Amino acid sequence: MSAFVDAFRSKRVGLLVALGFASGLPLALTGTTLSAWMTNEGVDLKTIGLFGLVALPYNFKFVWAPLFDRFVVPWLGRRRGWMACTQLGLVGAIAVMGGVNPRAAPFALAALAVLVAFLSASQDIVSDAYRTDVLPETERASGTATFVLGYRAAMLVSGAFALILSARLPWQLVYWVMAALMAVGVAASWVAPEPETVRPPRTLGAAVVEPFVDYFARRGALVTLAFIALYKLGDSLASGMITPFLLKTGFGNAEVGALQKGLGLGATIVGTLLGGGLVAKLGVRRSLLWFGVAQAATNVTYMALALVGKSYWVLAGAITVDNVCGGLGTAAFVAYLMSLCNRRFSATQYALLSSASTVAGRLIGASAGFAAERFGWPVFFGGTIAAAAPALLLLVLAMPDGTGAPPPPPPVDSGPAAAQEKDPAPA
Repeated sequence: MSAFVDAFRSKRVGLLVALGFASGLPLALTGTTLSAWMTNEGVDLKTIGLFGLVALPYNFKFVWAPLFDRFVVPWLGRRRGWMACTQLGLVGAIAVMGGVNPRAAPFALAALAVLVAFLSASQDIVSDAYRTDVLPETERASGTATFVLGYRAAMLVSGAFALILSARLPWQLVYWVMAALMAVGVAASWVAPEPETVRPPRTLGAAVVEPFVDYFARRGALVTLAFIALYKLGDSLASGMITPFLLKTGFGNAEVGALQKGLGLGATIVGTLLGGGLVAKLGVRRSLLWFGVAQAATNVTYMALALVGKSYWVLAGAITVDNVCGGLGTAAFVAYLMSLCNRRFSATQYALLSSASTVAGRLIGASAGFAAERFGWPVFFGGTIAAAAPALLLLVLAMPDGTGAPPPPPPVDSGPAAAQEKDPAPA
């Protein structure tokens, strides 16, 4: 029990609530909240639909991640400096965005929304690298848990709370309130501890190439990459079809929304916090195995719902179990991804590994609707359980010693030689 509690005691872990809040806040402001604002202003549906493209920077953040590994701003340190820069940029961009009329100047609003999404994705890159660099092994899962807690809370604030606020205030003021709340992240970046200094890549070319060379030089690199791509496969296949399944089972939009977003959000937070403590006690490898089995087995509850038909009790149980076990798996999996990153290239390697973890689910998930229609819901959910097996077999049979972690990067030494390393050659 002491290992569970100790995992949440450090200042590093506590501050990640605020950093998670700063990462989660901008998301809805270029998504669902922006759509609501545009609808209120009478913008046509075609234009609103096109605004979905402003989120593309989140899908391509690995492209410019090497910049944050290579360059160091002259204040607050390598990671905290970039976090503060992106957060201050978001304060300004969100505030200016609030002053634009969606109907009168849609192109200006679109440009500002893309800027907010770019700065938000950049903040995510640096926040992920910061967590990877600053957290010791025993705090990686608990740090992930507190970060997710802040992130989810921010999504509620910039989503549901912003909509409620818009009924009482003009949309301009709503966005200004959201911009002011980004100060939470700026303050956290200011007081947060800076990770141990390591030598950054000497050129921008090195920052692009060396993360790949470093990773693929390790024993078991390809097996580890396959495991990363497959670990969340069953979960991804199921999650994309759960809402259509529930609606076709007879539940209404409001019922699905209330249970999935309300009960599901709370269950995810509980599961992630629980996972953050249990990983410290069980270790990452055992947690990956046990939680992976648990998150796959939860789809039995949706099989049961498909067989019994519309039942609020079965639905509530399915959503609760699914999100708690999903949170457990997320805590262990993110801690594992952190363990694979060399601190010299953590921004780039984490962005690439996290992208790799979604590729299989997105590609194979495109056929999920065909499978559900062809075989029926019980067989479909049974298939999602089986889809989790390859990753777990790789973990047991091909990764018995948890290979894949990098050697510790060399720190920046003191003295004249170190001074040259701290001021590397231009890119």
